[in-house]
Amino acid sequence: MCRWAAYLGEAVFLEDIITAPCHSLIAQSHRAQEAKSPTNGDGFGLAWYGDRPEPGLYRDILPAWSDPNLKSLCRQIKSGLFLAHVRASTGGATSRMNCHPFISGRWSFMHNGQIGGFEKIRRALENSLSDDVFDQREGTTDSELFFLLMIDQGLATDPQGAVARATGRVIEAARRAGIEPALKLTAALSDGEALYAVRYATDDHAPTLYTGAFARRAGHCIVSEPFDRDGSEWQAIPPSSFVIMTRGGTSIRQFAPAVAPLALVG
Repeated sequence: MCRWAAYLGEAVFLEDIITAPCHSLIAQSHRAQEAKSPTNGDGFGLAWYGDRPEPGLYRDILPAWSDPNLKSLCRQIKSGLFLAHVRASTGGATSRMNCHPFISGRWSFMHNGQIGGFEKIRRALENSLSDDVFDQREGTTDSELFFLLMIDQGLATDPQGAVARATGRVIEAARRAGIEPALKLTAALSDGEALYAVRYATDDHAPTLYTGAFARRAGHCIVSEPFDRDGSEWQAIPPSSFVIMTRGGTSIRQFAPAVAPLALVG
């Protein structure tokens, strides 16, 4: 499983979350405390928003703890909205195209979890995409494909509905393939204005998710694991939840898969 952190608020240096804290994302890349594997060394990525509508993107296959370029960028770049991810592969080669975050236009997305039985349902899910969306496929991961399913299900106008319908597609594909649906989904996404996050699993073991204030309450974070070990400022998000974070506040809604027919695109 992977580790990630997202921030929304007044512009801060990326290092304030990614490299500087005692349990920063860099620290979590080789000693995570709330993941199955403590090591997340299969690449990393950053997506940050600035003066343009689309995010900047930097990804590489090195372990995050050993890349001096990452540390230099984090020390110099300021942003009021960014997503950062360190990867522990559950499938797909270690390549830049398979590192998170993934972007499409103004949208960015990163994921901790997996689609169980992915190789048995991958073709059906890819075939269900419209041609325009399928043409955006660059890598081989289940995470990128889930992002494309969300886009295909109306992400631009209905983020929560798109996530729910994409989840429904995955569950339906598993059932059609005769396998038990097994999806773990703790993910963050952004359109450059708001942050969204989801915590869901088809079993009782959804990967962890937290929100918390940051920088003297000038901003807020959504993280898979706190980057300090003082838990007083962190709120654990319950399973089957969808988080909407704007500059005006944070709301938490119930989340459930929605019916999304797995129609094949000819």
